[in-house]
Amino acid sequence: MTSVSVVIPCYNYGHFLENAVSSVLDDQEGVDVRILIIDDASPDSSADVAVKIAASDPRVEVVIHSTNKGHIATYNEGLLDWADGDYSVMLSADDWLTPGALQRATDLLDAHPGVGFVYGQSVWIEDGAPLPTPRTRVRGWSVWPGPWWLERRFRQTYNCVPAAAVVVRTSLQKCVGGYDGRLTHSGDMEMWMRLAANAGVGYLRGVDQAYYRLHGHNMYTSYTELMDLRQRRLAFEAVLDRYGERLPDASRLSDLMYRRLSRQALRAAARTPDGGRTQRAQVDELMAFALSCRPEASRLPAYRAVKSHQRIGPRAMPNLQPFVLSPFFDRAGRWLRRQSWKWRGY
Repeated sequence: MTSVSVVIPCYNYGHFLENAVSSVLDDQEGVDVRILIIDDASPDSSADVAVKIAASDPRVEVVIHSTNKGHIATYNEGLLDWADGDYSVMLSADDWLTPGALQRATDLLDAHPGVGFVYGQSVWIEDGAPLPTPRTRVRGWSVWPGPWWLERRFRQTYNCVPAAAVVVRTSLQKCVGGYDGRLTHSGDMEMWMRLAANAGVGYLRGVDQAYYRLHGHNMYTSYTELMDLRQRRLAFEAVLDRYGERLPDASRLSDLMYRRLSRQALRAAARTPDGGRTQRAQVDELMAFALSCRPEASRLPAYRAVKSHQRIGPRAMPNLQPFVLSPFFDRAGRWLRRQSWKWRGY
C-alpha cells in the first residue's frame, strides 16, 4: 500500500489539532499514513494536546521544541529528517484534508512516475462557519512538464497552489532540499517552482483537496502588499539563481516576472489611501520597488499619475481629480490591459 508521511507543524494551534489529525487518520482510505506533530515551543496547551492525540494512536508521533525555531526550520525538520513514506504532505495545524484527498493524489503520482507533486483546490472557510460539502469526484487529471508550468508562474507571479492541497514525492523533496530560510512568506511558492524545475506537475481537476481555515491569525495577515511583493520577487530570483541554466530562455522569464511585479507595485501605490506620513512613505516605497524591478516604469501613465497625485496633495486632489488623475488612470488602465498576458493571447 502506498505510504504517506504527514507533517503537522503547530504553534499555538492546539485547539485546531484534533481536526487536522482526524482528517488524516479517519478520512484517508487506501493509503498507509503516519503523522508527525511538531510543536514549536507553543506557550499554550498545544504540546499537551499533541501528546494526548499521539497516546491514542500509534500512527502519530510528537516532537516538542524547547525553544521556538520558527516555521521554516520546523518544516524542514519534518520533511527532511523524519518523512520516509513514498509521498509527503505538509499540513498546517489549522487546516485539514478532505475525505479521500490522499488517495486521489497518490493515484496520479503512482500512474506518472515523472510527476514530482500533485495539487488540487482548497476550500476557504471562516472559523466557526458551517462546513461546506467538498467536491470529491475527480473530473480528470492534468500532467504538465515542469518548464511549461514554471513559465506560467513567471507570467502570473502569484502562488496558485494551496499548500494544504499538495502531495510531494518524498524522494524528490529530499533531492531538492528544504524550505529557504529567507522566504518566510513565499517559501511555499518557491518550493513548488523548485520541484517543477526538476519534475512534472500534476493537477486534480474538479475536486477540493483541503480546507483552509480563516481565523484572523493566519500567517498572511501580518504581511503588507510591499512585503508580499518583495517576498515573491525573492522567490523568483532564488529559482533563477538555482536553475536558470536549465530553464529555457531564463532571461525572458526574468523580464516577464519583473514587468509583472512592477505593474502590481504601481497598482498598489495607486490604491493606497490618502493620509499622513505613513501612507506617503508606503507609496514612496511601492514606487521605488516598481522602479527597482523595471526602471522604464517611470515613463508609464500609471507612474506619472501617482507622482502627480503626490505633487498636488490630498487636499487639492478632490477638486482637480477629474482633470488630472482620470486621464492618467484611464491611459494606465488601457496600458495594463494591453500588457496583460490574457490580452496578448497567452
